[in-house]
Amino acid sequence: MLVFSQYVEETYARELLADGRGGVGYLLKDRVSRVDEFVDALRRIAAGGTGMDPEVVAQLLTRRHDPISALTPREREVLSLMAAGHANQEIAERLVVTERAVLEHVGNIFAKLDLPVGDSGHRRVLAVLAYLGA
Repeated sequence: MLVFSQYVEETYARELLADGRGGVGYLLKDRVSRVDEFVDALRRIAAGGTGMDPEVVAQLLTRRHDPISALTPREREVLSLMAAGHANQEIAERLVVTERAVLEHVGNIFAKLDLPVGDSGHRRVLAVLAYLGA
């Protein structure tokens, strides 16, 4: 399911991600003209991942204050990209860092959000939900 919107609606974004199943996206209409980003989001959604517009993620973050405030700016940036549906390698490429550095940030995020050790995919979803304030 892909939601196109003119503006960020927090309720819709939270509901989309609430079940943690993936295959969902929330894109702002004014960014659809960036064809490469749009196609990238569609591919992630079709593969069962997520495609969240960075502006949606950023606005949802600024509306919440809680464990996320304990994250460093770089950790919030990594978490934002995770919420947008990017894998670690993609995050590393976008931030121009090594994948190992991204793994360290992700580990720190999990620790600071007090997410139990286990299935890292499940912890990723829990981290994104915490990020979005669900």
